[in-house]
Amino acid sequence: MLLRGFAFSAVASMCLASAQTPAPDSAELGSRLANGKAGEFLVDPGTRIPLTLINSVSTKHSAEGDRVYLETAFPILVKGRIVIPPGSYVTGTVTQVKRPGRVKGRGEIYVRFDSLTLPNGVTRDFRARIGTMDGRASEEFDRAEGKIRSEGNKGGDARRVGEAAGAGATIGAIAGSGAGGHPGLGAGLGAAAGAAAGLIGVFASRGPDAILAKGSTVEMLLDRPVAFDESELDFSGATRRVSVDSGGGPAPSQKNSGSAIPRRRFPF
Repeated sequence: MLLRGFAFSAVASMCLASAQTPAPDSAELGSRLANGKAGEFLVDPGTRIPLTLINSVSTKHSAEGDRVYLETAFPILVKGRIVIPPGSYVTGTVTQVKRPGRVKGRGEIYVRFDSLTLPNGVTRDFRARIGTMDGRASEEFDRAEGKIRSEGNKGGDARRVGEAAGAGATIGAIAGSGAGGHPGLGAGLGAAAGAAAGLIGVFASRGPDAILAKGSTVEMLLDRPVAFDESELDFSGATRRVSVDSGGGPAPSQKNSGSAIPRRRFPF
């Protein structure tokens, strides 16, 4: 009985001591995560990494599953040390493509980033998305969904119809003057026919495509930490990066670059 009582008292004392040991608070856990283990360098979630496109993708020529190739354009430092140097390679995947509509609806494209390869060959697989786009781009970026949308073209459609109507009015006026001396009637008929031809052209053509052109810059937004050991950050023997043609950067606006209205003679 004496031994049983002693054992019970010892167990109770251990439980009480364990209960009185304070658990680490959230600030302490955050500090541990930020500092990482000894010799570990952690790139935090939310880090933005500037990238330059090596190839072009667009809603016209790309399909779901197509690969996107990029390289880092600015060094990323952790604890005062470069962990992702410029010229590191990033690969991504086109996960959604939507062509622009013929009457309404903009083109949309979504790119997911899959892996990072440092100049010394060290590779990390992860998932990330675009955080911001090149400020020169005419496309619109949906920050909430990470999608890139093509620009609208209502002004271009109205211009095409107006140009066709004006051309028809001119031809109609000339034809009316020569035939029966009624230039006003001919101009009216020509304008109506030209406007109809312009509308047919609008309905037959799609709106501007969304394009991520070679040489454009985007920011990759990390949504999870990426860790490297100190031994993986030796770039002294890394293969020298091959210079890549930067391309022309973002594609120019397509708002007023619709198909030209075909010149034709109107049957008056």
